[in-house]
Amino acid sequence: MTNDFSGLGLSAKVTDAVAAAGYTKPTVFQALAFPHVLQKRDFIGFAQTGTGKTASFVLPMLTLLENGRARARMPRTLILEPTRELAAQVHENFEKYGKNHRLSVALLIGGVSFEEQNKKLDRGADVLIATPGRMLDQFERGRILLNGVDILVIDEADRMLDMGFIPDIERICGLLPARRQTLFFSATMPPEIQKLTSRFLRDPIKIEVARQNSTAETIDQKLVKVSSKPEDKRAVLRQLIRSETGLTNAIIFCNRKREVATLARSLERHGFDAGALHGDMDQKSRTETLDKFRAGNLKLLIASDVAARGLDIPAVSHVFNFDVPTHAEDYIHRIGRTGRAGRSGTAITLVAPSDSKYIDAILKLIQRDIVYVTVDGPTVVDAERDDGTETSERPVRAKQLRTRRGRGPRTDAGVQQPSSTNTEVRAQQPAPQREREPAPERNAGQRPPRRNPKPAQQHSNKDQGVDPNSAFGSDGPIPAFLLRSSVKPS
Repeated sequence: MTNDFSGLGLSAKVTDAVAAAGYTKPTVFQALAFPHVLQKRDFIGFAQTGTGKTASFVLPMLTLLENGRARARMPRTLILEPTRELAAQVHENFEKYGKNHRLSVALLIGGVSFEEQNKKLDRGADVLIATPGRMLDQFERGRILLNGVDILVIDEADRMLDMGFIPDIERICGLLPARRQTLFFSATMPPEIQKLTSRFLRDPIKIEVARQNSTAETIDQKLVKVSSKPEDKRAVLRQLIRSETGLTNAIIFCNRKREVATLARSLERHGFDAGALHGDMDQKSRTETLDKFRAGNLKLLIASDVAARGLDIPAVSHVFNFDVPTHAEDYIHRIGRTGRAGRSGTAITLVAPSDSKYIDAILKLIQRDIVYVTVDGPTVVDAERDDGTETSERPVRAKQLRTRRGRGPRTDAGVQQPSSTNTEVRAQQPAPQREREPAPERNAGQRPPRRNPKPAQQHSNKDQGVDPNSAFGSDGPIPAFLLRSSVKPS
């Protein structure tokens, strides 16, 4: 493998820009990818996060785009990203490494005015970076013609699958010219992704520099048992933030957007420098928060999985999983925000009693063990039974075993069963039953009399001359109009 960028076929303009950015040696993945991109071959790239994947297609694309020019509404290349943040990050890479070029780069993402995007499309774009939804919006408005695209890049394909973008990707691929180069990047290869590659890529080269679903060896991974109570989890997190040595900044991941906002407010109330980032925020707020964190003006970034993929923030010292991810692959991407580019990092996951199945899936996926560590404070009080065996359920309290009438828990069959729990429950005496008066005898087929009928409802069929065995039955009085004689008086 070459020790610098000069022997990889990149143009002088590109190598000069790379040197000005402070990079002298390509990564293993970049050295393998550059020749295939420059030869206009289709390929599928698997790479551990932090190995320079973005530059592996940006640098050779800049070299290829030096010849030719863009035409109005007809982009020459198209890069699809699952999130706005990733799209904006790729745009920054083109600006940094393409400073010696005079290329037009358009960014199509949601949350931004159509007017500014339309101006760039009308002038012509050499590079179009877009999220699938906004891309199709602009196409349906007639603002984009896709028959001039020579290179298609599908980035973070497995994340596209998780977000439900695969039908959009298939539609976009169907709108592009059949003779094009397709660069495909994915961390995992589920069946849906395999089907996509077999359909839209031509004899692709597969590049893999690390075992799929592996985590970086530079990351120190830990697990901490916590209570299932949110307030206890937040208390443990605060204690970990205060006690961790070498913590300069951290990304804290939550599964739900609402939990992101709640946790950010809680940390701020306890004096921490924290900010939130999730998909329901407007684009301006998302960009400002991310820029503050990158610049070092924000110490703690509480985020949903919108920040788990591809964000290049090299100096993140710690990652906390406040919630265990429900998809094991997301764990790899989350902790991959630390320990990047050979740096060391720490990833700590808070494990509640109900998270055991998710932890098992993660350990099976990464094929390594993660040690549990203990902290002083409100850790998992209810994660173990008295006999030391783990359980995913909190102990049932005595008051939960009694209903309003003192009955035990009901099973699915509706039969009362004694409780099988370690919690002592005081035996309840059955309530004394009152003696009931014998029911009065009545004829067969006759309905039982009402209890305490209202005076206004006491009618007598006998008074109205109605036979109880008539077709009208004996449920009550017959309307008066049905009792009238049909013979007119003479």
